[in-house]
Amino acid sequence: MKNSEKKNVEKVTDEQTDNQENKKLSPEDKLKETEEKLLRLMAEMENQRRRFEKERNDAFEFGGYNFAKESLSLLDNIERAILSFKENTTLKKNDDFNKIIDGIEIVKSDLVSIFKKNGIELIQCIGKKFDPNFHQAMLEVIDDEKDAGTVVQEIQKGYMMKDRLLRPSLVGVTKKNSPKEQNVSKGDKKSNKD
Repeated sequence: MKNSEKKNVEKVTDEQTDNQENKKLSPEDKLKETEEKLLRLMAEMENQRRRFEKERNDAFEFGGYNFAKESLSLLDNIERAILSFKENTTLKKNDDFNKIIDGIEIVKSDLVSIFKKNGIELIQCIGKKFDPNFHQAMLEVIDDEKDAGTVVQEIQKGYMMKDRLLRPSLVGVTKKNSPKEQNVSKGDKKSNKD
C-alpha cells in the first residue's frame, strides 16, 4: 500500500471509532461534553481578550519607548553645550553670551517638560545606595566616611519611563579602603618620613 492510501485508511478508521464512541454516549453525556468544550472555548476567548487588552495598553503607554530613549541624547547634548559655553572664556566676553545661554536653557526646559508630560522622569541617585536595577557602576571611589556602595558621582543621568527603565544612571560608587591598601599607604608614609 502507498503512504497516501495508508493515511486515508487510518483516517477512516479514526472517524469510525469516533462515531462508535458518540453512539455509545447518552444524550446527557453528549450535552455535558459539549458544555465542557463550550466552557473551555469561552475561557480561552476571555484569556485572549485580556492578552490583547494588555498588549494594546502596553503599546499605548510604551509605544514611544525607543523614540524617547534616543531623544535622551538630545538632552545630554544640550547640557554639554551649556557647560561648554560657560567654560569658554572667549564666548563669555561676548555681549550676547547670557542671551545665548538663556535661549538654550529655554529649549532644555521645554524638552524636560515634554519628557515629564510623557512619563519620563530623571532618576535621582546622588547620595543613595547603589541599585543595579537603576544604576550602572562605572568607577569606585575610596571613601571611609560614607557607607560602601553609596553613589557619590553621576557620570550620565538615568531616566525612567513610567515604571520601566529607559536608561540607567552611570555612576561612581564608594568603597571602603581595604586593610591591605591601608597597610601599603602607611608603609609609603613611613618610607617618605625616612
